[in-house]
Amino acid sequence: MPISLEDLAARVTALEDVNAIRQLKARYLRACDLKLIDELRDTFLPQGIRLDYQNFPIFTDRDAFIEIFEKMAMAGGVYDIHHATNADIDLVGHDEARARWSLNFRTIILATRSVTRLAVEYQDVYRKQDGRWWIAESVSRITSILTEEIGEDGTPRYLAWGDAPAAQ
Repeated sequence: MPISLEDLAARVTALEDVNAIRQLKARYLRACDLKLIDELRDTFLPQGIRLDYQNFPIFTDRDAFIEIFEKMAMAGGVYDIHHATNADIDLVGHDEARARWSLNFRTIILATRSVTRLAVEYQDVYRKQDGRWWIAESVSRITSILTEEIGEDGTPRYLAWGDAPAAQ
């Protein structure tokens, strides 16, 4: 049976929406790594967000999150890299989507002479408003941590922690 123009248009729109969400998440991660504060702020819905990142307070205001981010990441001597993979994006309406991502995160902190690697699972909610997608909610949970501390004498010390991800 041939596909209707309406069905084809809906499929193209869905593909464009999923791609826009992928690009949004990439902008968020890159802004975190490069400490691009205005770009980072601009990934979050202007009003009514919910950020629940493990080991941090829950944020319901993007500027409150940005303030903490600036204090931690902009202190100098902190170098981060976020690589998100395994995107599982589900459009649940014309203006809402949910996604799960796996994150490989690394931070180098010169003051503590340490490198920490985290495996993190994100669960996000995206909303389309004013013709574009925004991060409305984001929950992250750490599944494993490996920290390498380098002593003054150059001797490394390793600390590891892991936990099976919670069933979803």
